[in-house]
Amino acid sequence: MTNTASRSSPGMLASLKPYLEPAPIGALLLGISSGFPYAMIGATLTTRLAQDGIDKRSVTAFSLAFLVYNLKFLWAPAVDRVRLPLLGRYGQRRSWLWLAALAVAASVVFLGAANPQASLETVALAAVLVGVAGATFDIVIDAYRIEILQPRQLGVGSGMSQYGWRIGSVSAGAVALLVAASSGWTLAYTLCALLVLPATFVGFWLGEPARHRDPVPMKGLGAALSSVVGPLSEFFRRSGAWLVLLFVLIHKIGDTLANLTVRLLLQDLHFSNQEIATYDVGFGFIAYLAGIFIGGVLYVRLGMKRAVLLSLVLMAVSNLSFAALAHMGHNNDMLAFTIGFENAASGIGGVAVVAYLSALCNLSYTASQYALLSAAASVVGRLVTGTTAGGLIQSMGYVDFYLMTTVVALPGVALFGWMMHRGLVDRAIAEVDVRAAA
Repeated sequence: MTNTASRSSPGMLASLKPYLEPAPIGALLLGISSGFPYAMIGATLTTRLAQDGIDKRSVTAFSLAFLVYNLKFLWAPAVDRVRLPLLGRYGQRRSWLWLAALAVAASVVFLGAANPQASLETVALAAVLVGVAGATFDIVIDAYRIEILQPRQLGVGSGMSQYGWRIGSVSAGAVALLVAASSGWTLAYTLCALLVLPATFVGFWLGEPARHRDPVPMKGLGAALSSVVGPLSEFFRRSGAWLVLLFVLIHKIGDTLANLTVRLLLQDLHFSNQEIATYDVGFGFIAYLAGIFIGGVLYVRLGMKRAVLLSLVLMAVSNLSFAALAHMGHNNDMLAFTIGFENAASGIGGVAVVAYLSALCNLSYTASQYALLSAAASVVGRLVTGTTAGGLIQSMGYVDFYLMTTVVALPGVALFGWMMHRGLVDRAIAEVDVRAAA
């Protein structure tokens, strides 16, 4: 038994070693700071508005604040190329990282101080400001993460980033719910603002990442326009690029619709803040971590393409569990299963799909291209949620609504399978020789 243990120990240590390298750990910390602003204007704000008696149409309309994230490719070139005064001496990525962190913290505190019952317009303005600051934070965090990771670290780094994202969003969600119950939303949001610190620390720890192309200052309108058009035109010159973009646009519609409305469902099924914190936040967090681990294993065993396809199927099917919960009503066991299934599927998809989107980026245009792809990945779902989801729930009921989200997810699964069959997945990937997986 001793010999067996001694033989297995080096193998276990070797399997853990990639996760303990500085760049993947940095990706984890960056993910923590990236995830929490999303929770502040997502599930947490939905719960706050619902508890304040705001009607469903108005609550779901607040998801339009997320559309700011979908427009971030418009100012991503500025993050790539504009040198900030004073802070700029510390490097392009780090200066923008620290400025965005400050903007996120200030806007989150402002959102916490706004009172929905006194002025819904002020809350809307604050939510949009969090969206703008959070989107800018994401631009530089995504670029920083991709640039510090070597090609061999792409899968591990994507997984660690997803771990961090969920830690950040869950920590913010849990703190906000529990603190708000005893001390009010203002203090809750103020404490959550401290979650900008992990990314700020990474900038000090890992320093300025090496750039694959020196940033060229933007001088004049023509240069500014070129900074947007150049990265996009490079992407669309690739074989099958338009089909890839279509896939990115449609593959998360069902998942986004389900996730942005789940707190309304839990509120209408009369789950308490403590139950939501325990199951949707706590249990969901554990399930998501398990999903990321499984996703990492599947990524290695199946390769990127097959891992993406499997994750798409699981994410589509997971929406059926929301329909089952809506049918059964207030049932903690069913809530645990629903949250567990959905979060595990999302964790698997997070590793595979994020690695795929990262592989699509030309390292000469990291911030701009990843901003385009990550924004496109959820724009349709967020737009539909903000404009029609509340009305659909009121007219269809929750069961039929979640059945509809499952059906809506199927075209993305079919399109990616067809792209795999035709070889378009490989041909659209930037730097195929080092990034494509079997």
